[in-house]
Amino acid sequence: MTVPISPELSTLVDRVRAAHADRTPLEVRGGGTKAFYGETPSGRVLDTRAHTGIVSYQPTELVVTVASGTRLAELEATLAEKGQGLAFEPPVFGPEATVGGMLAAGLSGPARASMGAVRDHVLGATLLDGSGELLQFGGEVMKNVAGYDVSRVLAGSLGTLGVVIDVSLKVLPLAPATATVRFAMDEATALARLNEWGGRPLPLNASAWWDGTLLLRLRGAMAAVRAAIALFKDAGGEVLEAGAGAPFWDGLRHQTDEFFAKALLAVDRGVPLWRVSVPQTAAPLGFSGEQLIEWHGGQRWWCTATPPAQVRRAAAAAGGHATLFRAKDKSPGVFTPLSPGLAAIHRRMKQSFDPAGIFNPGRLYPDL
Repeated sequence: MTVPISPELSTLVDRVRAAHADRTPLEVRGGGTKAFYGETPSGRVLDTRAHTGIVSYQPTELVVTVASGTRLAELEATLAEKGQGLAFEPPVFGPEATVGGMLAAGLSGPARASMGAVRDHVLGATLLDGSGELLQFGGEVMKNVAGYDVSRVLAGSLGTLGVVIDVSLKVLPLAPATATVRFAMDEATALARLNEWGGRPLPLNASAWWDGTLLLRLRGAMAAVRAAIALFKDAGGEVLEAGAGAPFWDGLRHQTDEFFAKALLAVDRGVPLWRVSVPQTAAPLGFSGEQLIEWHGGQRWWCTATPPAQVRRAAAAAGGHATLFRAKDKSPGVFTPLSPGLAAIHRRMKQSFDPAGIFNPGRLYPDL
């Protein structure tokens, strides 16, 4: 399929080709709401926000194709009109957040453990590569697997492989029933119970533990949610009034709740915020500072002054890795250093898609 060339897209193509010719670094940017994430951006700004609009939307097929410069809020409002949404709940850090930035950052919200990550919902994408050529991967249906893995790789690439022009996403109907259950329990007990409940056929959509309180979000069919509520009441849970849990889950998704508000203040004082990804069954990590756990134990946010090398050793020992999510000092490296084999794969991919190295240089790793 030939990609229609609008004036806005033509401008992007021309700028990339010119940058390729004289090897001018470009900072690919949408709304700029995630500039804090990853290594420090550099290069001349290539703003994608003029390339906007929903290319196609097929509610009955549960698929939408949208231009990268489209505001995420606009996409979600359109889906909501049809009773649908993005099941992976991408965080929105400001009104200017774009769909392209969502894909490039690859960040997912509270439902990630049960509904999958951004990449799991990507069906296809159009990419403007480093030589100014438009490449298409995947399609608009799950059975179209041509280039499927390539489009998924764009999730979390932070714009280092090219400029996302549009992306096709799987969408899902909004759940008919939602409830929030609260428990008072310590970290070790919460992790054990989450592991136990995770092995049962329960509509457990999201979870969060902080400061001695475990919250569960149930989503699904009315009968399934009612049955789970009865089970959790018997286990000592308190069911919040209808709608009372929504502000908390929204705050957790968009990182505006109390934990993250405190973390931002700590970051200003020089204490970094770490995002530690470990198996859900991993034991408590035991750092000093404040911790919030979500994804049924798989994602552990730590606002801690523990030395970076110690944080990364502990994460690796638990079978995971640690990302320096927010920090004044990024000298320890934002992302876990790659093994020689993985580093070689990254370099080959970068060379294939961006041979002149113009896109977001150093944004993932300083030497990439």
